[in-house]
Amino acid sequence: MNETEIDLGEGSTGFVLGSGEVAVLLIHGLTGTPTELRRVAIGLAKSGCTVYVPTLAGHCGDNADLQATGWQDWYEGVRKTFVGIRQRHEQVFVGGLSMGAVMSMYVASEHPGQVAGLLMYSTTLRYDGWSINKLAFLTPLLMKIPFGVHVCSFEEKPPYGIKNERLRAIVERQMKDGESSNAGLLTMEGVTVRELHRMNAVVKKRMPSIKTPALVLHSIEDDITSRWNADYVERNLGGPVTKILLDNCYHMITVDLEYRRVVELSTDFVHQLSMKSNEREEYRQLA
Repeated sequence: MNETEIDLGEGSTGFVLGSGEVAVLLIHGLTGTPTELRRVAIGLAKSGCTVYVPTLAGHCGDNADLQATGWQDWYEGVRKTFVGIRQRHEQVFVGGLSMGAVMSMYVASEHPGQVAGLLMYSTTLRYDGWSINKLAFLTPLLMKIPFGVHVCSFEEKPPYGIKNERLRAIVERQMKDGESSNAGLLTMEGVTVRELHRMNAVVKKRMPSIKTPALVLHSIEDDITSRWNADYVERNLGGPVTKILLDNCYHMITVDLEYRRVVELSTDFVHQLSMKSNEREEYRQLA
């Protein structure tokens, strides 16, 4: 397979792992990087999948780069990757971490019948975890006030979504040293938060019409987004939802203490749906 034909977004941080027939497209979170999905990608690749992890527009640079983009720019890059993957693979699963999980639903809504399943990690429809300021619910109102978006700035604070103390220390150092391609950005401006709210509003309206099976993994200790987010998906997504709550980890479940469990559940989900699809195809050919 010629990987250069698949658009992996800006820069060189996007990557492809594996060479299997079943493809998995994974989308990183807001202000995040493809690195946060590498462990899961390695696990899926070892199980026989080809895993594509692109870089979203405006990411892995500085805040000026990110503020120059909106959610539709982020999606457009993902769409190009998805189209390229579909040209090479019959079965494509789509998933992501945090905002990436929300965007995976949008991909499914834009391409009905073309996504085999959704892998949703720490879905972020609202910031309401235990480390978030209790007045954060006022943010959408502030965004509606003229120039309100320009006075907002949100800084990442400990524990940075990571319960693993050793890993947390590494990520904190990288963020403070400006290594955005590895650890993401330390701050997020109001313009970027507004774009997330806009995308979430669109996706919420579409959720009942999305019939794609979904695996929803969420930590009961999530410091950024409470289990309300996973419960909301379970109640409102139009397709079958397998929701599993994890413990001993925070928001970044793809790298934290339970990442092996995330890999195990993800590979099982992909294989089960792949087998069912193959059985249906064999039956169709026989008929």
